[in-house]
Amino acid sequence: MKLLDSAYEHCEDGNYAQALKCYDEILQNDPNNIKALVDKATTLQNLGKLKTSIKFYEKALKLDPKNIDALTNKGSALHTLELYHDAIRCYDEALKIDKKCAMAFAYKGLSLGEQGKVKEALKFFKKALSLEKDYDIAQISKNIAKDLLKSI
Repeated sequence: MKLLDSAYEHCEDGNYAQALKCYDEILQNDPNNIKALVDKATTLQNLGKLKTSIKFYEKALKLDPKNIDALTNKGSALHTLELYHDAIRCYDEALKIDKKCAMAFAYKGLSLGEQGKVKEALKFFKKALSLEKDYDIAQISKNIAKDLLKSI
């Protein structure tokens, strides 16, 4: 746990290379440490190493197929790669597990919006906001979607 805490602190300080070393050490001793796998994947994602991050999310999901963080973050990485259909599949899987996952609703809305499905995206932003009224991503995206619909 000390190494996980240290890795987290390194990430908070923006020292991702040191954080990755901590995750590697943890995974060398415990290759099935789901928390380390997901956190390493997230760190790689933050560094723009999307394909590598997805591989680590997939390793975590093989061990724990219902890991919401791995599913939503994998979806986010796929979204960044413009693989919106694949991203939506991840969000849908997360929503099967947790029907109140505001992040999955908001992120699914983002992917739908990128596909030009603005009305449908708006529904998902509203759902995310009904679960978490102060969810910034959902609120900003909802406002953009409304403006887009008005301009059409």
